[in-house]
Amino acid sequence: MAYHKPEAKTVQDLKDIAHKLRIDSINSTQASKSGHPTSCSSLAEIMSVLFFQQMRLNMKHPRDPSSDRLILSKGHAAPILYAAWAEAGLFPVDELKNLRKIDSDLEGHPTPRLNFIDVGTGSLGQGVAVGAGMAYVGKNFDKADYRTYVIVGDGESAEGSVWESLHFAAHYGLDNLCVIFDVNRLGQSEPTSLQHKMDVYRDRLEAFGFNALVVDGHDIEELCKALHCAASTKSKPTAIIAKTFKGKDFPDIEDLDNWHGKPLGDKAAAVIKHLQSQIVNPNVKLTPKKMCKSGQAPEVDINNIKLCAPPNYKLGDAVATRLAYGTALAKIGADNDRVIALDGDTKNSTFSDKLRNAYPERYIECFIAEQNLVGVAIGAACRRRTVAFASTFATFFTRAFDQIRMGAISQTNVNFVGSHCGCSIGEDGPSQMGLEDIALFRTIPGSTVFYPSDAVSTERAVELAANTKGVCFIRTSRPNTCVIYNNDENFAVGRGKVVRQKPSDEVLLIGAGITLYECLSAAEQLEKECITARVIDPFTVKPLDVDLILEHGKQCGGRVVVVEDHYQQGGLGEAVLSALAEHRNFVVKHLYVPTVPRSGPPAVLIDMFGISARNIVCAVNNIFKK
Repeated sequence: MAYHKPEAKTVQDLKDIAHKLRIDSINSTQASKSGHPTSCSSLAEIMSVLFFQQMRLNMKHPRDPSSDRLILSKGHAAPILYAAWAEAGLFPVDELKNLRKIDSDLEGHPTPRLNFIDVGTGSLGQGVAVGAGMAYVGKNFDKADYRTYVIVGDGESAEGSVWESLHFAAHYGLDNLCVIFDVNRLGQSEPTSLQHKMDVYRDRLEAFGFNALVVDGHDIEELCKALHCAASTKSKPTAIIAKTFKGKDFPDIEDLDNWHGKPLGDKAAAVIKHLQSQIVNPNVKLTPKKMCKSGQAPEVDINNIKLCAPPNYKLGDAVATRLAYGTALAKIGADNDRVIALDGDTKNSTFSDKLRNAYPERYIECFIAEQNLVGVAIGAACRRRTVAFASTFATFFTRAFDQIRMGAISQTNVNFVGSHCGCSIGEDGPSQMGLEDIALFRTIPGSTVFYPSDAVSTERAVELAANTKGVCFIRTSRPNTCVIYNNDENFAVGRGKVVRQKPSDEVLLIGAGITLYECLSAAEQLEKECITARVIDPFTVKPLDVDLILEHGKQCGGRVVVVEDHYQQGGLGEAVLSALAEHRNFVVKHLYVPTVPRSGPPAVLIDMFGISARNIVCAVNNIFKK
């Protein structure tokens, strides 16, 4: 496709729009008395060309599955993104003055409360991963013509997560992805480490496998040509490295330090007057290009996903819940072709490889780069294009906590599956043991935390997660555990199960995963000592079945022992303690992993760190001694 240089009038109109975007950004940040007008100014020509020359959009439905995507990774430049949508006609320009007000969704950094925003940004270094997930879906699943653009600040390019994502995008040849680096030289508190060393940026990006183009980020014609080149380049993504200036065209402010995150104050009027003098046609109006009728994304239905066949186990079968996860993933994949799996090179341990083996085209290997793994999953799930399950060892999600946190702000529905939890993994030692993961996921707003104990409940957890809004986490275990539920047992979010009870029960034991079986073993030992114990499997730690615990706790005289293969803070025990805090006449004993464990056989470690049946029996006896 040959490049046609834009006409002189078009170039001037785009220049005028760029200045209008600058003025809009000044006005909105003046009204809010806060914001980042200088960071917006360096982007003005880039935004003008993207919105009014390059991207194909549906202004009636901004999240149309077939429209181009734009991720503003440098989310602090939100005012100019809002201004571009307003100048394009999505909402009145006057509304920009509501920036950052409590009753306005034009927040300080973008969130999907706005119908034209896909993901929350502003925690820097995450936009490329999300964009790569969108582009992967567009190229490989939707097989559609829409393109994905990501705008990255030069300061945030110091984040290692950016380079994880750039490697991913190049590895998979995502030629429908264009990453634009706004190299405006200045960070928040001082110049960036590379400042305007454009050759260094180019060499690094070329080494990572990108078609790397250095341009004057304030030259409309150079930007148009570079974006055309990006759209024409096949088999590799493009990086446009735009040399820009912070506060561009702001007299006595441009390229000066100490203006980050500050409205212009008493300088605003003079700057606006100067910008107006640069505009040839004050009444200029341009509209974004419309989407092509060809190359559209297909309609998809990701509702009511089911296991293609019910669980098929015998009571007493010894099956690891991580293995049952893989079985269930393949089953829901058979039911709906939009179920996908992502993993960080642990697929033969998490058993996500069961979906890969059945449907290799729906498995995305993200390699050992967990921050990118999470971001790609969030991007893949945007606009309800897929049902994404991202898995790795539970403990490795801790390094991607910020991405998961931003996923909640982004209203994502990604399902995270963490295997190898607790000291029960044994000889691999503490670096591999997930002992903080429940705490991590419980803190996420709107999250659901599943902790299934056997194969049947695990398969149902996967089915439920696929249909549950918000972030879901499924905690799976490495050791085999016995099947204790019938294949037709019903499970629901927030509903626990009583797995052992007698009318004479005097103490309630609560465990999940491997500690449920320690509770059952302890109950048998206690019965020999003439103490009968009831046992509850919570199934979900969040939401916890508080009513079930209250009811049976009271029936057991208010004596409760909670046991978990997790550190003390933030896990199942604290969830139970929180639930019972407002109720009288309960005595709760909490058993947990008290310190950093060590390598050793699982059974030895469970006992050494205080969560075995023997420890439970001691805890119960101590309750009765008081």
